[in-house]
Amino acid sequence: MITIRPIKPDEIPAAKRVLLTVAYNIFGFDGTLEESIRHFEAAGRLKDMDEVQSHYFGNHGVFLVALNGEQVIGSGALRKLDDETAELKRMWLLEAYHGQGIGYRLLSQLVDFAIQHRYVRIRLQTSPEQVRALNFYRKFGFYEIPSYNDDLDEISMELKLSVLGNQKE
Repeated sequence: MITIRPIKPDEIPAAKRVLLTVAYNIFGFDGTLEESIRHFEAAGRLKDMDEVQSHYFGNHGVFLVALNGEQVIGSGALRKLDDETAELKRMWLLEAYHGQGIGYRLLSQLVDFAIQHRYVRIRLQTSPEQVRALNFYRKFGFYEIPSYNDDLDEISMELKLSVLGNQKE
């Protein structure tokens, strides 16, 4: 049975492995998956996951995992950019679970969280190589916007929550 809930500290290594497994399959990093994991860990590229409490839960956000039984198969997170904007981060799902509605359920729960916390919009950045993710986000209602940070190699997208019924008072 697939469940989606907030991550527990002991699940962080498994969530990182999911992220890096999917990225490895998309980008084809040099070396083995294990070498890639060591490289990204050493470079501090996953520091936000090591400090999930301060980066997400303590930043008016949430970090969710999708589980098949006890196995972490996916993740997705939101954190505050400003009073009206949440940023979608760490949205990954093992390829074997694509097409089952799990990604949609995960993103829907994150959107519900954003609405409950009175965000007006959700923004994200992803790489042009992630064609499947881009199509998924577009189907969900995200649209491309100019870059909202310094990473011009990434594609920035936004979803207005007011369209989904969020009325900021």
